[in-house]
Amino acid sequence: MPELRKDPITGRWVIIATERAKRPSDFAREAVVSRNGHFCPFCPGNELKTPPEILAYRNGGGANQPGWQVRVVPNKFPALRVEGELSREGAGMYDRISGVGAHEVLIETPEHGQTLSTMDEKRVADLFWAFRDRVLDLKKDVRLRYILLFKNHGEAAGASLEHPHSQLIALPVVPKRVQEELEGSRRHWKHKERCIYCDILHEEIHDHSRVILESDHFLVIAPYAARFPFECWILPKLHHSHVESISPPAIQNLGGVLQKTLRKLDRTLELPPYNFIVHTAPVQEPAMPYYHWHIEVIPKLTRVAGFEWGSGFHINPTPPEEAAMYLREGTP
Repeated sequence: MPELRKDPITGRWVIIATERAKRPSDFAREAVVSRNGHFCPFCPGNELKTPPEILAYRNGGGANQPGWQVRVVPNKFPALRVEGELSREGAGMYDRISGVGAHEVLIETPEHGQTLSTMDEKRVADLFWAFRDRVLDLKKDVRLRYILLFKNHGEAAGASLEHPHSQLIALPVVPKRVQEELEGSRRHWKHKERCIYCDILHEEIHDHSRVILESDHFLVIAPYAARFPFECWILPKLHHSHVESISPPAIQNLGGVLQKTLRKLDRTLELPPYNFIVHTAPVQEPAMPYYHWHIEVIPKLTRVAGFEWGSGFHINPTPPEEAAMYLREGTP
């Protein structure tokens, strides 16, 4: 019997279409396949084909030369730019803000054919060290209100270059989706004086039917009201509202947790395209007892169509309990 499930944080509804229930092999998709041989501006030796690096972790060599392990550069075609004054103005009944911000590319490895699921755990952790370093630097600019790290893996997920990379965009406003999470979390805190994500952690550990894997520092779950089949959330067990507050041991642990989660998706779904997004609190706000940073991983297995756009609902053909079972049983 189909059922409607309500996300306890944002209040959005999801239809779990059990009569359409799909196993991993039932999804038609284009697997992400590496195609070496084409020119790649992110490969070692091509450093001068990108804008000058902002940050790099190196074993040797000088700036903008080979020898790096992780490299951060400005996006060559940025959505927003650091330069310029932040101005807000009305245009009749409308509002607009100048396009001040930052748009950076985090090149995750010098090896073109690697992915986060095949890289060494320490190399995956280095991505989050680089993100943390960039957040701590960018948040000094008080014009910037929110910093988003995301990854598009595979053409179907929006990746225009194959070489493993993530992106960082710093915004002068807080995105509406983040505001919805903050408001839902604040409501829960107001009524119960507890973090809703901490409550979810306790519930999922107790119930266990939606747990995919657990480590010392993190719990990976298929969320109760999953919008998409095989959607995964990576929740830190220790409460922090801002991702840049993460401890060194937790960053090292996160490298292995993300790697294992993506390996499970690769093996269960045969190398699917996916997006992951780091959800964190606005950078200019103090620590929040009611909000909990986390990562959402979304395989691209279905398409958003008319019903979803018209209603705001999502239809998920794979119950999260079944998705978690398939992923749990898939060896990391």
